[in-house]
Amino acid sequence: MKLLILGGTGEARELAKELVARGEHVVSSLAGRVARPKLPHGETRVGGFGGPEGLARWLTENDVDAVIDATHPFAERIGSNAAIAARETGTPLLRLARPGWTEQPGDTWHWADDLDHAARLLPALGGRVFLTSGRQGLAAFAGLDLWFLIRCVDPPEAPLPRRHEILLDRGPYTVEKERALMERHRVEVLVTKDSGGSMTAAKLTAARGLGLPVIVVRRPHRPETASVTTVQGAITWLGTETKGSPA
Repeated sequence: MKLLILGGTGEARELAKELVARGEHVVSSLAGRVARPKLPHGETRVGGFGGPEGLARWLTENDVDAVIDATHPFAERIGSNAAIAARETGTPLLRLARPGWTEQPGDTWHWADDLDHAARLLPALGGRVFLTSGRQGLAAFAGLDLWFLIRCVDPPEAPLPRRHEILLDRGPYTVEKERALMERHRVEVLVTKDSGGSMTAAKLTAARGLGLPVIVVRRPHRPETASVTTVQGAITWLGTETKGSPA
């Protein structure tokens, strides 16, 4: 089979590795927003397709047998484009989405609908913010007179909050180091997206131990499609929904 995997998440890379080992032709598509991404096994393409029409054309021209959308939970545009292109071309589409995080005893979570909502909640929760929502959308916090520790993989672009410190880093993180980081910067509130997974979950455990409130931004709506939460689930789906089961 020729398979298109959308996304550079850990699940996308794990799936590509498994399928390439089984002898499948895998093309992984990365958005190109990270300067030095971890490259998956198999063939890789970087950059957009030109909307749903461009993706539909690419699927047809490349005789793709199935598409697995393993993009980040907040990459809503490509998810919508994939659904439209798959429907137009009759290509089987699967969403591989890691489960979101679950509030644990001792947590003090405040759910936000988006980053703008998160910014509105912040002033009542603390004046020193650990902002871990990524480098996009930071303009939502630019007008707040709070102090921000902004952690992201690549340098963010303006506008940014007036008082801030940038920390360029990439997970996985440990609870001990996350707690030490929060204590060193005297963090009073954590802001994160509901990304799920284990690579960045340590900050939630650290915040719980320190008794800090956490603003969690809800995942955006995704088109209804077949969906699994594990790589093995995706491999099983490929064996039942497409011609020629993976070996």
